[in-house]
Amino acid sequence: MKKVLFLMVAFATAAFAGEGESMVQAYSVLAAGVGLGIAAMGGAIGMGSTAAATIAGTARNPGMGGKLMTTMFIALAMIEAQVIYTLVIALIALYANPFLG
Repeated sequence: MKKVLFLMVAFATAAFAGEGESMVQAYSVLAAGVGLGIAAMGGAIGMGSTAAATIAGTARNPGMGGKLMTTMFIALAMIEAQVIYTLVIALIALYANPFLG
């Protein structure tokens, strides 16, 4: 954990070396990276929980396996959509930055 924190501080120092517009761009890059990391972590936890619950439900009642699998895929699509929304916001912040007015 200390190594990760050290690397984050080292990269942040390099990213914040400029002034003015480059500072806004540096903050945008940092925010995009952190946002995507948190979104991916949350999506992975949600997908793992969904898969575990589906497997447990199928083990308890094998006859419901098909319905559970269909419901699981719908839930996984909704979970993944949240991560994709975060990716879109990050790309907007990086390439069409509204803060560089």
